[in-house]
Amino acid sequence: MDDIILDVRNLKKYFPTPHGMLHAVDDVSLSICKGQTLGLVGESGCGKSTIGRTILRLIEPTSGEIYFEGSNILEVPKSQFKSMRRNMQFIFQDPYSSINPRLTVSQSIAEPLIVNKLASSKRELHELVLHYMEMVGLDHRLASAYPHELDGGRRQRIGIARALSVRPRFIVCDEPVSALDVSIQAQILNLLQDLQEQLDLTYIFVTHNLSVVKHISNEIAVMYLGQIVEKCRTEELFERPLHPYTRALLSAILVPSPKARNKKREILKGEITSPINPAPGCRFAKRCNYATAACAEAGCELRDMGGGHMTSCARVNAGELKWD
Repeated sequence: MDDIILDVRNLKKYFPTPHGMLHAVDDVSLSICKGQTLGLVGESGCGKSTIGRTILRLIEPTSGEIYFEGSNILEVPKSQFKSMRRNMQFIFQDPYSSINPRLTVSQSIAEPLIVNKLASSKRELHELVLHYMEMVGLDHRLASAYPHELDGGRRQRIGIARALSVRPRFIVCDEPVSALDVSIQAQILNLLQDLQEQLDLTYIFVTHNLSVVKHISNEIAVMYLGQIVEKCRTEELFERPLHPYTRALLSAILVPSPKARNKKREILKGEITSPINPAPGCRFAKRCNYATAACAEAGCELRDMGGGHMTSCARVNAGELKWD
């Protein structure tokens, strides 16, 4: 499709350990259309953040292909990647550790503008800094403040302003609201959505919070131990989840209603499969309430179950496991 801005094919990232190779990301393929948001969800340690960092080449992949606007960025020498990286930015999870504590708000936002030579004079630099502060909801009076003088929400706004300052087209948001209070989370999410509409941005939104990802995403990809196990439109995932792991995640969402007292919970038991040199077959089988002996050996490739709803459960794909 002409409107696909990012196309990731068979991406792998392995880390060496004393006991073997840790499969942090294992054969992941995904694509995102321009102006859309792909939510990447799963429990801690499943490889969500590693995918985001690998796509931007903050860490180099073990193998695979990453096409941004039709060009394979892995074929671009790292020394020449600077201009391409301007179009691909990152918003980090911890707003305090992601900015230099010795720089003021204005200096932090000015830094990427100076590095990329986007201002021709000090006057223009000052005007651009104030423009991006205003864009993310930071009062001009805070220009001389230091990060330790601000709350988490304002610190995260600095990180967003820094990412926007180089005028990117694609941003990886790595759990940008998980360290914030609930009321501040809503403000930051609304800000990100407003900026997406204004600037025609494309997001990968990494989170473990399904309520948050439902609010902001057009599509959702569910990850488990380095692999995508289900991917579809947001509405479809919440109305008709197919993979047992997805159903367990959704059943864990707290619903503020007395009617939800009788809601069926999918309790996961069993031992988590080690991500170090994992055996072939379903990595969720040891914790799955519906697994059979064949699941440990069955292939786990994503298959389209209709309407672009992809899942990797062998029993669901074979028609053996159906939900009411």
